[in-house]
Amino acid sequence: MYAVILFCFSLWSLFGVFSESVSVTEGDSVTLSVDITEVKDRIYWKFGAQDVVIAEINAVNNNKSLYEDRADGRFRDRLKLDHTGSLIITNITNTHSGLYKVINTNTEKQLNIFNITVYARLPVPVISRDSSQNSSSSNCCVLCSVMNVSHNVSLSWYKGMSLLSSISVSDFNIRLSLPLEVEYQDTNTYRCVINNLITNLTQHLNINQLCHKCSVLYCCCGFTEAVIRLVISALVCVATVAVLVYDVRSRRDEQKKRSHTQLND
Repeated sequence: MYAVILFCFSLWSLFGVFSESVSVTEGDSVTLSVDITEVKDRIYWKFGAQDVVIAEINAVNNNKSLYEDRADGRFRDRLKLDHTGSLIITNITNTHSGLYKVINTNTEKQLNIFNITVYARLPVPVISRDSSQNSSSSNCCVLCSVMNVSHNVSLSWYKGMSLLSSISVSDFNIRLSLPLEVEYQDTNTYRCVINNLITNLTQHLNINQLCHKCSVLYCCCGFTEAVIRLVISALVCVATVAVLVYDVRSRRDEQKKRSHTQLND
């Protein structure tokens, strides 16, 4: 490791080229810091394998130019240059990943090289009751899920500071899920964490809220069947009330007929 660092430092000392790897989250801004105020030449900022010129600094008259429509217009309304010559990229996307070079056009010498890697913004994990699993009388099954995750993303369950389980995805995936079984009376702290190489998001499990024991009707019959039974019960009640009302009205009408017959007699 030290040999690699020493070798890189030797290259920098020999050629004067500073190389830096930069990781950034999609949607954020990044500043590629340089200081070329002492360079009295024309300077180019170049992007990608094709060395597309996206910015120019004329140190003689201090003119600065941005070429945002180049490189397929991916830099449009996103580039800025500060007084030191540093390049600022705003609202960065995955299309801006790649090499950025600072070139002295008079000597064709590379002054700086930046390698940018843009990571997709992480979705917030969602913890729900795992209805696909049959929970026992003492245990509760939960599921931590994320949607539309990209490459190099991991989803993990932690109990306190201890890692319980983890799953990773190397390519684009529609959905990433990780189950966990806990006891209803468990008082430990559980959290689901999604992370990539530069950031992470945490969602805590609320056992009391999510794993409360359901009613006998719901647990034994299931939600759909429970609703059907409730609807049938309501219909039976309505029918019973209708029969009673009809019976009362029939008796009342019969009594009126008898009273009318007696008066006529």
